[in-house]
Order: sequence, then structure tokens, then C-alpha cells
Amino acid sequence: MSFAVDLGLGQPIEHLARSCLIASRLAKRMALPAEQRSSLFYLPLLGCVGCIADSRDAARWFGDDIAYRADVYDLDMKPLPFLGYLLRRAGQDGSAVKRVGLGAALLATGARGVEESLRTHCKVTAQVAARLGMSPSFCDQLTYLFARWDGKGIPKGVAGEQIPLLVRLWHVSDVAEVHHRLGGAAAATEVVTQRRGTQFAPDVVDTFVAHADELFGDMAEAPILDELILGDPSLRPELSNSELDDALSVVADYVDLKSPQFSGHSRAVADLADGAARIVGLSGDQRRLVRRAASAHAIGRLGVSNAIWDKPGPLTQAEKERARMHTYYTERVLSGPTVLAEIGALAALTHERLDGSGYHRGLTGSSLGMPARVLAAADVYQGLLEPRAQRDPLGRPAAAAELQSRARDGALDSTAVDAVLTASGGRPAGPVGPAGLTPRELEVLALLARGSTNRQIARQLSISPKTVGNHVERIYAKADVNCRASAILFAMQHGLLSLPD
Repeated sequence: MSFAVDLGLGQPIEHLARSCLIASRLAKRMALPAEQRSSLFYLPLLGCVGCIADSRDAARWFGDDIAYRADVYDLDMKPLPFLGYLLRRAGQDGSAVKRVGLGAALLATGARGVEESLRTHCKVTAQVAARLGMSPSFCDQLTYLFARWDGKGIPKGVAGEQIPLLVRLWHVSDVAEVHHRLGGAAAATEVVTQRRGTQFAPDVVDTFVAHADELFGDMAEAPILDELILGDPSLRPELSNSELDDALSVVADYVDLKSPQFSGHSRAVADLADGAARIVGLSGDQRRLVRRAASAHAIGRLGVSNAIWDKPGPLTQAEKERARMHTYYTERVLSGPTVLAEIGALAALTHERLDGSGYHRGLTGSSLGMPARVLAAADVYQGLLEPRAQRDPLGRPAAAAELQSRARDGALDSTAVDAVLTASGGRPAGPVGPAGLTPRELEVLALLARGSTNRQIARQLSISPKTVGNHVERIYAKADVNCRASAILFAMQHGLLSLPD
């Protein structure tokens, strides 16, 4: 997950792992107990996962959401300088009129929308961490990710030693890693020193400066995760098969937060592909691999801007090429331990086609086994049922006809297509949800998850916006969430976004 988030931050893969290693070495110099150092492994790797939740809004305001995040590392995010940065970036992908309008809106609101997105980041990060088995005390620390030593961050007024020590360590190591990579130890030390007592804790900065050469040491050659994991026995136990499956279901829901149009997509593809794999007679091990690859197949989307995914009109050729890179990113992100590499190798074939018209390798039928053929057919069918920025969703009959047409044209395997359609026919007609949600609340939640505003939901369901607002409040209360992104995660976690017949 951290490798995928690196891409979403506009950084090379292993940025967060490197910042984790710096923080770990820094913790040893500050004589932190071993138990705290173990927690420190998870905080840098999970700390930025919530940034994906505001990708759509960031792209709407600032153009390329990935470039917007990448440039933040050059900024000491004090309120006024940060507002100035937002004004410079506002509407960068649009006309002068759009830039002026968005800039005026930022000034008029004091950038409250951006501030709220940072709070959402923290909420989503904590929610994902909890689903991955992190303790409540650990998850609580994630609410301080945007706090500042001088109290001018989020939550407002939280300052100094009110910020958990592990968060203070990560604040320094995260920024230092970027500047060290770009300018060496001297550049990292200069930036960290400049922010001493404002963004960063003085004692952490002083320790960092005193040991900078040791902290960076063999950073260029170090096997980052190996050093971190082998250095701490508590990190070595492997996940069981069921634990890995559970973790991948979290990944599936998480990556689909990239845009409302993807809500529930990965989980639905996993269900379809699993059913189709059984129908075509794949072995138990192959079925498990297909389901795992389906759960993770969209993780590379995090490396492509929402300015592309959410663009309402046709993509340019350059934009198409950027979008196609996401399958490469998927394979690269999952290229680590053998079990993940096997999943990534299959997941990266999701958009390959029998006739060679797919991507990113342009493979043909002889190179694509039945697991890849089933995965491709399941992804296409589920995608046709869902809305996309460039088109409306198809109904099931039309989607089935389109899938069969692509099989006749030689792009998809006809056996896999028949299996997917058979598996789809056995799926429930509508969502059945937990937490005592009523059928109407399930309808509202599904539309909310797909990006509709309260007014749009009201029009679609022929009810008043006030009634929609009341439904949303009850959904939040029943699901024990307090923002849209958390509600979407809840819906995906419980399989509430399957589409009706």
C-alpha cells in the first residue's frame, strides 16, 4: 500500500519506506523503547494512505492532484504560505477565468474545503489502519498527521508534546527523505533546520542534525524493507492465507476511493472472477490467485491523476498513455515478496487482450492463460455496468451483449465471457446491508458513494434535499462514520455497492 501511495504523492516507489528507515534510525538515536520502534514501522507506511480520499476534489481545484501533493514537500505549511500555494495552483489546468474563480472561492472560504480534506485524510487513514488490525491507540495517533509543533496545524491548537512522539519523528523523516534524495544530506539538514520550532519538534531536529550522516548512511544501497523487518522480530510473522485475503479486501476497497466512479469496483470484480473461475474449472489455488489479483488489480490507478480518470470528455493520446501506465504500476507495486509478485503478475494482465490490442505489454492469446482471461472478462463486464466520466453505465442486457461482441471480435475469451455472465446471473439483485440500514438508506448510500450530491440524490429518488440530508445523517450514525469517504469505505467493506439488475 505504501508503494502505491508513493505514486499518489508524486514520489518514487520506496519514498515512504525510506522515510520509515530514517525514522527508525532516528528513534534509536533518541533511545525509544523497542515497542515504540515497532509501531514506528507502521506509522510512516500507513500515514499517507488517506490522501487518496480527496483525489477527486484536489484535481477539481488544482488540476493534477499528484503534482499538487508532490510540490507540498517544498513548503513549510504555515497557514498563510499554504494559502498562497493553494492560490498559485488553483485551476492550473483551466482558463484564466477558471483560475480567478477558484482563487476567489479559496479566499472567500479561507480554504476550509482543503482543511476539511486534510481531516478526511486522517479519518480514512485511521479507518484503513483499524481494518488492517492496528490497535485503537495506534489509530488515534493518525489523527495528528497534520499537527505542527507551533500549534498552527490540524487539529487546531494541538502543539508541542501534545503531538505523539512517533508522529513528530515521522514529520521530520518524511520531508528529509525527499530533500536528501534531491539534494543530499546538506539539503535535508538545511530544510529540517529551517522548520525547527515551527513545523518540527526542536529535540527531533537537533538529534537529526547531530546524526544526519549516520541516518542517511548506506541509504542508496540499503534493502529498505529487509533492514526494517529483519531488525525487529515482532515484524517477522507471516500472514496466514485468510489474513492475506482479508488484507487484500481492504486494499480493494481502499484503491476504489480514488474516484466515486470506481466505488465497489474491485470487490465486485473479485466476486465475479471467483465465480467465473469456479465455472471454468480452475483449481482451488488458481481460484484463490484470481480472486487476489482481482482485489488488487486497480492499485496502480493511484499513480495516475484524477484529472485523467475524472475527465468528462475524450482523453488525448498522451492522457491515454498515462492511464495505461496503471497496469505497469500495479505490477511494480506488487513486485516484492514472492506471494505478492505472483498476484501482481496476474493483476497486471487485466487489460491485455487475446488479439494483442490490450496493454501494457500488448500480449496475445498464446501468452494469456485462463486465469488472465477470466480476470479480463470480469473487469470489462463490471466496468460496463458502472458509470464512467466519459459515458453512462449500461444495463445488464446491454453489458452482456457488449461483452459477447468483444468475444466475437477476438479480444476476449468466449469461455471466460460465458462464465462471467453465468456468475453474474447468480448474484443478488440488490444490496443488503448491516447496521440496520433501511432499503432507502442503502439507495442513498449507494448514490452518495458514486459521487452524487444531496440535490442530485434528491432528484434521482424523487425526494427533497432535506430528506436526503436526514438519511445521510442516519447513515453516518448507524455506520459510526463522520465523513463521505468513511461512509464509502463502510459501503465497500460490507458489499453494499453491487448494482441492481
